[in-house]
Amino acid sequence: MFAFSHIARYAPSNKPLSYIPIKHFKYKNNYEHLLKQFFIKKISMKPLAERMRPTSLNDYIGQQHLVGQGGVLRQMIDSHHISSFILWGPPGVGKTTLAKIIAHQLDTPFYTLSAVNSGVKEVREVIDKAKSNRFFAEQSPILFIDEIHRFSKSQQDSLLAAVETGAITLIGATTENPSFEVIRPLLSRCQVYVLESLGKDDLLQLLHRAITQDEELKQRDIKIKETDALLRYSGGDARKLLGIIDLVTSAIPTDPLVIDNDTIIKHLQQNPMAYDKEGEMHYDIISAFIKSIRGSDPDAALYWLARMIEGGEDPKFIARRLVISASEDIGLANPNALLLANAAFDAVAKIGWPEGRIPLAEATVYLATSAKSNSAYMGINNALQLVKRTGNLPVPLHIRNAPTKLMADLGYHDGYLYPHDYPGNFTPQQYMPGEIKDCVLWQPCNNPQENKSRDRMNAYWKNKPRT
Repeated sequence: MFAFSHIARYAPSNKPLSYIPIKHFKYKNNYEHLLKQFFIKKISMKPLAERMRPTSLNDYIGQQHLVGQGGVLRQMIDSHHISSFILWGPPGVGKTTLAKIIAHQLDTPFYTLSAVNSGVKEVREVIDKAKSNRFFAEQSPILFIDEIHRFSKSQQDSLLAAVETGAITLIGATTENPSFEVIRPLLSRCQVYVLESLGKDDLLQLLHRAITQDEELKQRDIKIKETDALLRYSGGDARKLLGIIDLVTSAIPTDPLVIDNDTIIKHLQQNPMAYDKEGEMHYDIISAFIKSIRGSDPDAALYWLARMIEGGEDPKFIARRLVISASEDIGLANPNALLLANAAFDAVAKIGWPEGRIPLAEATVYLATSAKSNSAYMGINNALQLVKRTGNLPVPLHIRNAPTKLMADLGYHDGYLYPHDYPGNFTPQQYMPGEIKDCVLWQPCNNPQENKSRDRMNAYWKNKPRT
């Protein structure tokens, strides 16, 4: 029976229970209303994201390539047999929820471990418990490990035998590339499924469901007028979107509540960008930045630069990448690019944030709009491959130094031709080891600067034409 003390806890604050006329408790409707309010209060203690966590695939939003009709995970669930796999995707896209739904629909024992606070001992204890509780079940117990990329090598090793023998079905969740973070023996025993950030339609569907189906929010008069800011701040993260709605609805308890862009911006103040300086996104964004410069797209390059700045990236890291890009992608087509990139690096080191964004932007636009050449980059790569293939070939005697009489007697420096003694400061002679003397490692790109160099080299080295 429901205790009156519980009701008293949620009685009007200005009147103790003794002041509430007893007649209110004599009528079924009033009593049911108080019960209902009590349970709503209990429910509201949980975050909205937790209250809205689906329990079946029919309620699951997003990842239709995996759980939609014909999706690989749906087929596995429908067949009542799943194998070990790893879910890889950004935060808030439903990795944990999906694992729980699978266990629920298969009616399978479900064990969880957190990579943050579990050691090898805890892993083995859970595996032993799963083995003892399996009996004659058709499907192995499921062991779900969140943030599996945080597991050490020894922790991951402790899973191998159980996964190999089918004692457990492992479901791992990670925000980091499993290729780098999960040991190869374990990775070879698991399929990897990629989860994507939720799209606009998915987020709007989730928003509508929250305000119409949540036990607390559906009691309120909430109207959604604008969603641009809400979608922008959530960034494809369902958990973040629901967290924002939870914050706004808690901060504004009065009805009607109109949610628009101004309301969202007012309560969030700022949008901390999703950016992990040690994680996958760090490498994805710097890759997009460099590729935008290489592809001569200054707008995209500035966008990715802004993403890194807002995410709190180290400005020196950005500047170093600009220096590399100036050498690798602009190179001999515009040698001034390297000078400007180095100047930007020095400027950033001197002035820091926020003014450091200006020389970084200047260098970014200059590099992106500059003529491109990777001839020097390809040339050194060709040379390194040749060195690895041919080993330590001897330096020709005539281009060796002869600082001692013994070296001179052995022929060191003998026959060397000093180029400045000849017209045009050039005379042909052999500089490469004899075994590879005809190798051509540098091929110029087609731009005005290197076309001049190509013509000059072809005139000098007629036996080694550069196309």
